Order: sequence, then structure tokens, then C-alpha cells
Amino acid sequence: MLAWGVLGFAISLAGTWLARAYALRNALLDHPGERRSHQAATPRGGGIAIVAAMLPLLAWLAWQPGTQARAWMWIGLGLVAVAGIGWRDDHRHVPPPLRLAVHLLAAALLAHALVLLGADLVQASAALVLAVVLVNVWNFMDGIDSLAASQALVAAAAYALFAGGGEVALPGIVLAAACAGFLPFNLPRARIFLGDVGSGSLGYLLATLAGLLLLETPWPRAPLLAFPLLVFGVDASLTLARRIVRGERWWQAHVQHAYQAWVRRGASHGRVAGAYLAASLVAVSLMFIASAYSFAVIIWVVGLSCAVACMAWSRLQQGWTRAGRG
Repeated sequence: MLAWGVLGFAISLAGTWLARAYALRNALLDHPGERRSHQAATPRGGGIAIVAAMLPLLAWLAWQPGTQARAWMWIGLGLVAVAGIGWRDDHRHVPPPLRLAVHLLAAALLAHALVLLGADLVQASAALVLAVVLVNVWNFMDGIDSLAASQALVAAAAYALFAGGGEVALPGIVLAAACAGFLPFNLPRARIFLGDVGSGSLGYLLATLAGLLLLETPWPRAPLLAFPLLVFGVDASLTLARRIVRGERWWQAHVQHAYQAWVRRGASHGRVAGAYLAASLVAVSLMFIASAYSFAVIIWVVGLSCAVACMAWSRLQQGWTRAGRG
């Protein structure tokens, strides 16, 4: 397991360096603008290195005998689909309906893989919906330096630890290591962005880990799996809901998330990403603490955590509004 983690880190680190050289050579750049939170033209597409770090593991798992191998084959194909459409979008705009169709296909492949592993209809359907949601949540939330990769690292590591020695432990560790290999190029100021190839793939891989854990987790403990995704989930869902209520074109790029509001008020990308990281670490700690208690306690802890996260989101958004009016 350690060897796979080291390999994942090394591939991601070297791959990100190569991806940056490729992006600079081909003018694959994100330029500043009113719907961006950065101030200088920056290469994109570095997340391809995380995909490259995960594919050898998925290929190895798919090479093993038995039903589990077939399941990993379908998961790997889903990752290739998400990464492929993201890589294409990083080079040339892909219409949203086509992107969504590919995301749905990849989510269906994940659901099929879980069925092969014994998932019932509810579990497979939950994984399908979660995959589509997380692919887009990580894309929406990838707006400032190091935020999306650091959140994925925490979530992957949390799922790996929660799994113990189960099916999720190895891919969770390798994904966390791959994110760690990317982050040196994203801190303290990004020298390359994940791009759609990276953000979408992170969302898909995290949905895979959560879906696999769902098969191993008794239903009274299933709500615990929401904790590693809580911080991103609240910011993305509340911001999206507000844009829909206001009649805005919610599918378009914007700078209305709570983390972007904080940056607009003068906070550095590192400070905001660090605060989000700390919040996620608290959420993950609650995940392990609450796991020792009954279903009723778990629901109370999840509910209170969501309420606190919603209040924090509202506070950040109100501060942005006051700053704008001033």
C-alpha cells in the first residue's frame, strides 16, 4: 500500500511538471476576468497528472481475477470518460449538454460497477447521482489556488482511514498521495490549475470511494459518509440554490461562492483554502467521533454540522454584500 502511495505521489508530481510545460507550449491558459478569482494568466490542465497517477492502480485492480476486477474496469472507463471530456473542454469549449451526457455515462458505469459488487438499487442510484453531483461540485468549487485539491486530499484520506483495510483503503490513499503531488504546483500561488480534467476527475473518484464505502457501511452509519464532503457541499448547493432563485444563468461561471466572496474582500487564496481545510478536518474528526454512537446521535451531529456550515456560508455572503454596497 505504501509503495502504491509513493508511486502515485511521484507520478502526480512529475506529471504536473510535464502538464505545465505542455500548457505553456500550447498557450493553454486561464486569463483573468470578471468571472475569475486570479490576477495573472495561468496554465490549466494540471489535473491530468492526478488521473495519470490513478490509472495504473485501476488497471492493476482490473487485472486481478474475479468480479471485483470487472467492477474496477468499469470504474476506470468512467474515469477516462470524465477526464477525457474535461481535457477536451480545457482545450476547446464543449457544450454543457455534451459534458453532462458524458458525466451521466460515467456515473452509470460507476453504478454498474457497484451492482457487480453487490449493490442494491438504492445504493447504485445513490452512487449515480453522487457521481454527477460531485463531478460538477468540484468543478464549481475549483476557483482559487489549492482549494479543490486540498479538499479532495482530506476527503480521500478520510475515506481510506474510515474503510480500515477494506476495498476503499488503497485507492483512497493513492488519490490522497496524487493530490499531494499536485499541490506543490498550486501553493502558495498557483503555477498551474487543475483544469476541468482535474476537477471533474476528483469529483468522480471521490464519488467512487463514497459509493464503495456505502456497500461496506451499515445504513445507520451511512450519514457519516457526508462529513468529508460537507464544506464543499454546503457552499456549492447554497450558492447554486440562490442563483436559481434569483433567476440567474446558474450554469455559467461566476464568483459568488462563499470562498470567492472572502477573496473579494481581500483575503489571500492561501488563507481561505487553509480555513476551508481546517473546517473539513473538524468535519472529518466529527465523522470518526460520531461513528462510536447510535444512529440518532449521528443524525444530530450531521444536522448541527450542516447548520453551522450554512451559518458560516451566510456570514461570508453577507460580508461580501456589505462590502459591495460600501
